Amino acid sequence: MTTAIARSDRRVSPVFLALVAIMGVSAWAVWTNFSTSKGFAVFLFVVSGWIVSLCLHEYAHARTALHGGDISIGAKGYLTLNPLKYTHALLSIVLPVVFVIMGGIGLPGGAVFIERGRIKGRVRHSLISAAGPLTNAAVAVVLTAPFWLGAVDGVPAVFRYALAFLALLQVTAAILNFLPVPGLDGYGVIEPWLSAGVRRQVEPFAPFGLIAVFGMLWIPEVNQLFFSAVDTVLHALGVNSWDTYWGQEYFRFWEGEPESPLSL
Repeated sequence: MTTAIARSDRRVSPVFLALVAIMGVSAWAVWTNFSTSKGFAVFLFVVSGWIVSLCLHEYAHARTALHGGDISIGAKGYLTLNPLKYTHALLSIVLPVVFVIMGGIGLPGGAVFIERGRIKGRVRHSLISAAGPLTNAAVAVVLTAPFWLGAVDGVPAVFRYALAFLALLQVTAAILNFLPVPGLDGYGVIEPWLSAGVRRQVEPFAPFGLIAVFGMLWIPEVNQLFFSAVDTVLHALGVNSWDTYWGQEYFRFWEGEPESPLSL
Protein backbone atom coordinates (compact mmCIF):
# COMPACT_ATOMS: atom_id res chain seq x y z
CA MET A 1 0.00 0.00 0.00
CA THR A 2 1.37 3.42 -0.95
CA THR A 3 0.39 6.67 0.67
CA ALA A 4 1.09 10.32 0.05
CA ILE A 5 2.95 11.91 2.96
CA ALA A 6 3.79 15.60 3.15
CA ARG A 7 7.49 16.32 2.82
CA SER A 8 7.55 18.06 6.19
CA ASP A 9 6.11 14.93 7.81
CA ARG A 10 8.98 12.75 6.60
CA ARG A 11 11.89 15.20 6.81
CA VAL A 12 14.57 13.91 9.20
CA SER A 13 14.43 15.86 12.44
CA PRO A 14 17.34 18.10 13.53
CA VAL A 15 17.07 16.37 16.91
CA PHE A 16 17.91 13.02 15.33
CA LEU A 17 20.68 14.55 13.24
CA ALA A 18 22.15 16.06 16.41
CA LEU A 19 22.12 12.62 18.06
CA VAL A 20 23.90 11.12 15.04
CA ALA A 21 26.45 13.95 15.20
CA ILE A 22 27.10 13.31 18.90
CA MET A 23 27.50 9.61 18.15
CA GLY A 24 29.95 10.36 15.33
CA VAL A 25 32.05 12.84 17.29
CA SER A 26 32.20 10.63 20.39
CA ALA A 27 33.11 7.60 18.23
CA TRP A 28 35.97 9.65 16.78
CA ALA A 29 37.04 10.68 20.30
CA VAL A 30 37.10 7.05 21.42
CA TRP A 31 38.94 5.88 18.29
CA THR A 32 41.63 8.59 18.45
CA ASN A 33 41.86 8.67 22.26
CA PHE A 34 41.24 12.41 21.92
CA SER A 35 39.27 12.79 25.16
CA THR A 36 41.11 13.08 28.48
CA SER A 37 38.47 10.68 29.84
CA LYS A 38 38.13 7.53 27.75
CA GLY A 39 35.19 6.47 29.88
CA PHE A 40 33.19 9.65 29.27
CA ALA A 41 33.78 9.39 25.51
CA VAL A 42 32.61 5.76 25.59
CA PHE A 43 29.56 6.81 27.63
CA LEU A 44 28.58 9.47 25.08
CA PHE A 45 29.13 7.09 22.18
CA VAL A 46 27.08 4.27 23.71
CA VAL A 47 24.22 6.45 24.99
CA SER A 48 23.88 8.44 21.76
CA GLY A 49 24.15 5.22 19.72
CA TRP A 50 21.55 3.56 21.92
CA ILE A 51 19.11 6.47 21.50
CA VAL A 52 19.69 6.47 17.73
CA SER A 53 18.82 2.77 17.67
CA LEU A 54 15.67 3.46 19.71
CA CYS A 55 14.63 6.04 17.13
CA LEU A 56 15.21 3.53 14.34
CA HIS A 57 13.23 0.94 16.30
CA GLU A 58 10.21 3.21 16.57
CA TYR A 59 10.61 4.40 12.97
CA ALA A 60 10.42 0.78 11.83
CA HIS A 61 7.12 0.33 13.68
CA ALA A 62 5.75 3.54 12.19
CA ARG A 63 6.92 2.90 8.64
CA THR A 64 5.50 -0.61 8.64
CA ALA A 65 2.21 0.70 10.03
CA LEU A 66 2.09 3.35 7.30
CA HIS A 67 2.39 0.76 4.56
CA GLY A 68 -0.07 -1.41 6.45
CA GLY A 69 -2.79 1.24 6.22
CA ASP A 70 -2.36 3.72 9.08
CA ILE A 71 -2.00 6.98 7.16
CA SER A 72 -2.13 9.01 10.40
CA ILE A 73 1.52 8.13 11.08
CA GLY A 74 2.93 10.98 9.03
CA ALA A 75 0.97 13.74 10.77
CA LYS A 76 2.14 12.46 14.17
CA GLY A 77 5.76 13.10 13.25
CA TYR A 78 6.91 9.51 13.67
CA LEU A 79 8.61 9.43 10.28
CA THR A 80 10.94 12.29 11.22
CA LEU A 81 12.90 10.09 13.68
CA ASN A 82 12.35 12.75 16.33
CA PRO A 83 12.25 11.03 19.75
CA LEU A 84 10.32 13.99 21.17
CA LYS A 85 7.37 13.01 18.97
CA TYR A 86 6.82 9.69 20.69
CA THR A 87 3.66 9.19 22.69
CA HIS A 88 5.67 8.57 25.87
CA ALA A 89 9.12 10.13 25.52
CA LEU A 90 9.85 9.16 29.14
CA LEU A 91 9.17 5.48 28.49
CA SER A 92 10.68 5.44 25.01
CA ILE A 93 13.94 7.28 25.72
CA VAL A 94 14.59 8.19 29.35
CA LEU A 95 13.79 4.85 31.01
CA PRO A 96 15.73 2.74 28.48
CA VAL A 97 18.79 4.94 29.07
CA VAL A 98 18.34 4.59 32.85
CA PHE A 99 18.15 0.80 32.48
CA VAL A 100 21.41 0.84 30.51
CA ILE A 101 23.12 2.88 33.21
CA MET A 102 21.75 0.73 36.03
CA GLY A 103 22.37 -2.71 34.65
CA GLY A 104 23.69 -2.69 31.11
CA ILE A 105 20.37 -3.95 29.79
CA GLY A 106 18.81 -2.72 26.55
CA LEU A 107 15.30 -2.81 27.91
CA PRO A 108 12.64 -1.57 25.45
CA GLY A 109 10.43 1.36 26.32
CA GLY A 110 7.13 2.87 25.24
CA ALA A 111 6.29 3.21 21.58
CA VAL A 112 4.56 5.15 18.86
CA PHE A 113 0.77 5.19 18.86
CA ILE A 114 -0.61 3.22 15.93
CA GLU A 115 -4.27 3.33 14.97
CA ARG A 116 -4.73 -0.41 14.64
CA GLY A 117 -8.31 -0.04 13.43
CA ARG A 118 -6.98 1.29 10.12
CA ILE A 119 -4.94 -1.85 9.49
CA LYS A 120 -6.52 -4.94 7.98
CA GLY A 121 -5.12 -8.44 8.25
CA ARG A 122 -3.44 -10.27 11.09
CA VAL A 123 -0.16 -10.65 9.22
CA ARG A 124 0.18 -6.88 8.89
CA HIS A 125 -0.45 -6.38 12.59
CA SER A 126 2.21 -8.97 13.44
CA LEU A 127 4.72 -7.41 11.05
CA ILE A 128 4.22 -3.98 12.60
CA SER A 129 5.08 -5.37 16.04
CA ALA A 130 8.02 -7.40 14.76
CA ALA A 131 9.57 -4.50 12.83
CA GLY A 132 11.03 -2.86 15.94
CA PRO A 133 13.00 -5.76 17.44
CA LEU A 134 14.05 -6.89 13.97
CA THR A 135 15.61 -3.45 13.59
CA ASN A 136 17.58 -3.95 16.81
CA ALA A 137 18.74 -7.31 15.46
CA ALA A 138 19.83 -5.68 12.20
CA VAL A 139 21.71 -2.94 14.07
CA ALA A 140 23.46 -5.63 16.14
CA VAL A 141 24.60 -7.37 12.94
CA VAL A 142 25.95 -4.08 11.55
CA LEU A 143 27.75 -3.15 14.79
CA THR A 144 29.40 -6.55 15.03
CA ALA A 145 30.44 -6.66 11.36
CA PRO A 146 34.12 -5.98 12.19
CA PHE A 147 34.04 -8.97 14.56
CA TRP A 148 32.35 -11.56 12.36
CA LEU A 149 34.30 -10.36 9.33
CA GLY A 150 37.55 -10.74 11.25
CA ALA A 151 38.43 -7.08 10.69
CA VAL A 152 39.20 -5.97 14.24
CA ASP A 153 42.96 -6.00 13.76
CA GLY A 154 44.15 -2.42 14.04
CA VAL A 155 40.93 -1.26 15.72
CA PRO A 156 41.76 0.59 18.97
CA ALA A 157 40.95 -1.65 21.94
CA VAL A 158 38.68 0.82 23.75
CA PHE A 159 36.68 1.47 20.58
CA ARG A 160 36.28 -2.29 20.14
CA TYR A 161 35.04 -2.60 23.71
CA ALA A 162 32.54 0.24 23.23
CA LEU A 163 31.27 -1.26 19.98
CA ALA A 164 30.84 -4.66 21.64
CA PHE A 165 28.90 -3.18 24.56
CA LEU A 166 26.60 -1.24 22.24
CA ALA A 167 26.01 -4.45 20.28
CA LEU A 168 25.17 -6.23 23.54
CA LEU A 169 22.45 -3.64 24.18
CA GLN A 170 20.96 -4.31 20.75
CA VAL A 171 20.91 -8.07 21.33
CA THR A 172 19.30 -7.68 24.77
CA ALA A 173 16.70 -5.32 23.28
CA ALA A 174 15.87 -7.73 20.45
CA ILE A 175 15.51 -10.72 22.77
CA LEU A 176 13.47 -8.86 25.40
CA ASN A 177 11.25 -7.26 22.78
CA PHE A 178 10.39 -10.64 21.30
CA LEU A 179 9.21 -12.05 24.64
CA PRO A 180 5.46 -12.83 24.41
CA VAL A 181 4.73 -10.55 27.38
CA PRO A 182 1.78 -8.13 27.26
CA GLY A 183 3.03 -4.65 26.51
CA LEU A 184 6.06 -5.87 24.55
CA ASP A 185 6.42 -6.38 20.82
CA GLY A 186 6.59 -10.14 21.14
CA TYR A 187 3.06 -10.19 22.46
CA GLY A 188 2.05 -7.80 19.68
CA VAL A 189 3.26 -10.38 17.16
CA ILE A 190 1.01 -13.15 18.51
CA GLU A 191 -1.90 -11.01 19.72
CA PRO A 192 -3.72 -10.85 16.34
CA TRP A 193 -3.84 -14.64 16.33
CA LEU A 194 -5.44 -14.94 19.78
CA SER A 195 -9.18 -15.11 20.39
CA ALA A 196 -11.04 -11.95 21.37
CA GLY A 197 -11.71 -13.43 24.80
CA VAL A 198 -8.03 -14.07 25.51
CA ARG A 199 -7.08 -10.57 24.34
CA ARG A 200 -9.64 -9.01 26.68
CA GLN A 201 -8.33 -11.01 29.62
CA VAL A 202 -4.72 -10.08 28.91
CA GLU A 203 -5.27 -6.39 28.10
CA PRO A 204 -5.33 -5.12 31.74
CA PHE A 205 -1.82 -6.54 32.30
CA ALA A 206 -0.21 -4.74 29.35
CA PRO A 207 0.88 -1.62 31.31
CA PHE A 208 2.77 -3.83 33.78
CA GLY A 209 4.56 -6.12 31.33
CA LEU A 210 7.70 -4.01 31.12
CA ILE A 211 7.90 -3.67 34.90
CA ALA A 212 7.43 -7.42 35.32
CA VAL A 213 10.26 -8.20 32.91
CA PHE A 214 12.60 -5.76 34.64
CA GLY A 215 11.70 -7.28 38.00
CA MET A 216 12.34 -10.82 36.75
CA LEU A 217 15.80 -9.82 35.56
CA TRP A 218 16.71 -9.00 39.17
CA ILE A 219 16.31 -12.68 40.04
CA PRO A 220 19.88 -14.08 39.85
CA GLU A 221 18.90 -17.35 38.17
CA VAL A 222 16.79 -15.58 35.52
CA ASN A 223 19.49 -12.94 34.98
CA GLN A 224 22.14 -15.61 34.49
CA LEU A 225 19.98 -17.57 32.05
CA PHE A 226 19.15 -14.43 30.08
CA PHE A 227 22.73 -13.23 29.74
CA SER A 228 23.87 -16.74 28.82
CA ALA A 229 21.49 -16.52 25.87
CA VAL A 230 22.82 -13.04 25.04
CA ASP A 231 26.42 -14.28 25.17
CA THR A 232 25.52 -17.18 22.88
CA VAL A 233 24.17 -14.78 20.25
CA LEU A 234 27.13 -12.42 20.59
CA HIS A 235 29.62 -15.29 20.30
CA ALA A 236 27.87 -16.35 17.09
CA LEU A 237 28.51 -12.79 15.86
CA GLY A 238 32.18 -12.99 16.81
CA VAL A 239 32.00 -10.93 20.01
CA ASN A 240 33.40 -12.40 23.21
CA SER A 241 32.48 -11.59 26.80
CA TRP A 242 35.89 -9.98 27.36
CA ASP A 243 35.04 -7.14 24.96
CA THR A 244 31.54 -6.57 26.32
CA TYR A 245 32.79 -6.65 29.92
CA TRP A 246 35.40 -3.97 29.34
CA GLY A 247 32.98 -1.97 27.25
CA GLN A 248 30.67 -1.72 30.24
CA GLU A 249 33.59 -0.97 32.54
CA TYR A 250 34.62 2.03 30.43
CA PHE A 251 30.97 3.06 30.03
CA ARG A 252 30.67 3.49 33.81
CA PHE A 253 33.10 6.40 33.83
CA TRP A 254 31.70 7.71 37.12
CA GLU A 255 33.25 4.71 38.88
CA GLY A 256 36.71 5.81 37.79
CA GLU A 257 38.89 4.98 34.81
CA PRO A 258 39.49 1.21 34.63
CA GLU A 259 43.00 -0.10 34.33
CA SER A 260 43.86 -0.82 30.71
CA PRO A 261 43.19 -4.54 30.21
CA LEU A 262 45.45 -6.76 28.18
CA SER A 263 43.87 -8.04 24.99
CA LEU A 264 43.21 -11.73 24.60
